[in-house]
Amino acid sequence: MTTVADDIWAILREVAQSQKEFKVAQKELQDAQKQTEREIKAVSVSIGRLSNRLGEFVEEAVRPAAVRLFRERGIDVHEVHQNITAKRDGEGLEIDLLVINDKDMVVIECKSNLSIDDVNEHLIRLEKIRRLMPRYKDNRISGAVAGMVIPGNVAAYAIRKGLYVIGQNGDHLELQNDAVFAARIW
Repeated sequence: MTTVADDIWAILREVAQSQKEFKVAQKELQDAQKQTEREIKAVSVSIGRLSNRLGEFVEEAVRPAAVRLFRERGIDVHEVHQNITAKRDGEGLEIDLLVINDKDMVVIECKSNLSIDDVNEHLIRLEKIRRLMPRYKDNRISGAVAGMVIPGNVAAYAIRKGLYVIGQNGDHLELQNDAVFAARIW
């Protein structure tokens, strides 16, 4: 015959065993969460690398097309520079593509999927050009955005802001601006 004390001890042993099982399950859950966090970080890094590679792909596609496209618009491009960095007085900027001749300069931002935020960032970048790259102070500076995917509203916004828009049309790149478009000069 069991006594009340025996029953209490049995209950306490069950509680102790449950607590041990809970701690083991809690530890397994924490380990699983850490593993999930590591996997999410690895996926984020991979996505970042893929995004950078897509951006590089767009730059490589736009670079040779830019010469043709801007020559068709009367800008006789002599030089194309890629991945330009300028720093001066604690301020800096990065340029994907720079197409220039003796008097004109077009600063091109390339994206895999162009957004309004990208256009706005490029407008800010263009405001810095003369200050951070004074050797081009006498050039007519205009801007362009290019993308593999350019939503219609983003293209229209960029054009309203005075930028050239370079996008895909079938298997080639073209300026989406109409023939009478006059680019803004910075």
